[in-house]
Amino acid sequence: MYQSRSAACHLAICVFLLGVPSGAPAGVSQDASLPAPTLRVSTHLVLLDVVVTDKTGKPMTGLSSDDFTVKESGKPQKISFFTAPTQTVAPLAPALPPGVYSNAPAYRTAGGPPTVIVLDAANTQYRDQAFARLQMLKFVSNQYKPGQRIAIFTLTNKLSLVQDFTDNPDVLRAALEKMRGTETELSKASAPALETPQTAPPAGLQFASLQVQSAFSALRRFQEVELQYEKDRRTEATLAAMRSLNRVLGGLPGRKNIIWLTAGFPFSLIPEQDDSHRSEIMMRSLHERIPPNLTENYEYAEKIREVAAQMATSQVAIYPVDVRGLAVSPREDPVSNQQTMREIAEETGGRAFINRNDIDDGVALVLRDHSATYTIGYYPQNKNFSRNYRSINIKLSRPGLETAYRRGYYAIDPASGKDKKPDQELADAWRDQAPDTLVTFEARTDAGEHGKTRVEFQVDPGSLSTTDDPSGKKFDVGFYAAAFSPEGKALSSQAVKLDRAFPPGTYQKIMEQGLRIHFDIDTPPGCNELQLAVRDNRTGYMGTLRLPTAGNKRAD
Repeated sequence: MYQSRSAACHLAICVFLLGVPSGAPAGVSQDASLPAPTLRVSTHLVLLDVVVTDKTGKPMTGLSSDDFTVKESGKPQKISFFTAPTQTVAPLAPALPPGVYSNAPAYRTAGGPPTVIVLDAANTQYRDQAFARLQMLKFVSNQYKPGQRIAIFTLTNKLSLVQDFTDNPDVLRAALEKMRGTETELSKASAPALETPQTAPPAGLQFASLQVQSAFSALRRFQEVELQYEKDRRTEATLAAMRSLNRVLGGLPGRKNIIWLTAGFPFSLIPEQDDSHRSEIMMRSLHERIPPNLTENYEYAEKIREVAAQMATSQVAIYPVDVRGLAVSPREDPVSNQQTMREIAEETGGRAFINRNDIDDGVALVLRDHSATYTIGYYPQNKNFSRNYRSINIKLSRPGLETAYRRGYYAIDPASGKDKKPDQELADAWRDQAPDTLVTFEARTDAGEHGKTRVEFQVDPGSLSTTDDPSGKKFDVGFYAAAFSPEGKALSSQAVKLDRAFPPGTYQKIMEQGLRIHFDIDTPPGCNELQLAVRDNRTGYMGTLRLPTAGNKRAD
């Protein structure tokens, strides 16, 4: 797919040591006695965001790491990292030089905590989508507060960006108003109100002919196939959207909240192999007189496990909001859908808002959680990351407080995947309509001769993993560029791989000052956009950028 060349012969002229800001993210309040996590992709540091409130829901501040006790699978863990809630707004990053672009957090969500709103048309009837949009307009008009940075996405058969992160309520309002013109398109992807197949012929057909009963059985089988196909389609679309959001949000520091406006999810994140956790869910469901909705999508179990692990690593919390409010059609299955919402909220550390007609109030409560969020980090005693589920339990020394946090995680080392598909992962990342941030970098282009453009990458090495090598620390990184026409047609592509170990002295300079590499790509007439990507080949983490092409110089 890509024209490729080895980077080895170019390292002498292509790799430079440049200044890249390092250290803890700006605006983070940190316990001075505990070190900040640095190479998160090279360690197994588990980060937990814990929302602490009193019985009335008021944020509880003033706690220290000594007030928290953390257990993983029943065993106490030593807290190695701790931050308290802060109202400090991160300062705006300095303006980039002309022609330079960046996916660094400071340029993605500077000024306030990032929150994403997803209007889920794939799992929601059209009538409820319109209601959700109106409720969001109500929130922006009545309850939006300065400093809240919000992005809006829609989910149909794919995830689409409506509005990138902004703290301007007028921009959000305009984006929501603009969605009115796309509601017809969204309705085409809405979840159909399919009837649950009957398990027996209607009473009037009990004594009908064998031909009639046979026809009924055939119809029932057809309905079951149709229902399963529709559920599979929605499952694939929802999982792809979660993976995309993990790529977009994963490199941003701290907790990221996703407010998911939906009528339900086609799967659960409940770990299908953890009998104790399943029993806990079943007991709670029995107590609440709600039938448990345990994972039925066994063929998707591995994909669901991977997505859940990515969310844990990226510190993403999902807040499902039932857009049907109190008015639920008798043809729908609200109990099962709402239970799945509760499960996904619990497994990611969010909260579910069920049976609410005041969606705007629910969104305001989600945003308030930021001021009550403590972040705890620990290195688990169990070093065997064997892809199993590990439960987490947190206790507070102060009585009368309520907590919300994710109840566990899948112990998956991102470097352990055996079935990585780099080309497919790159194609998926380039389809994301917002920059991916798991690998952060700056980029610029310069016009070259003979229809070529020079692309220069400057990568933050703190977002890359390394392995030990006899000669030093080894990076394995892929650099990609592709030229596109205004119609979205790929016109050319280029790829360079950096697979090399650096001696300790050089490695230390790279970590302190940064890593830069450049190469040329053909940019034929009609090219107006370059899509760039940097991939950590060990973990599969990626960063992406889109930028306009530079004009070509005329050959002498």
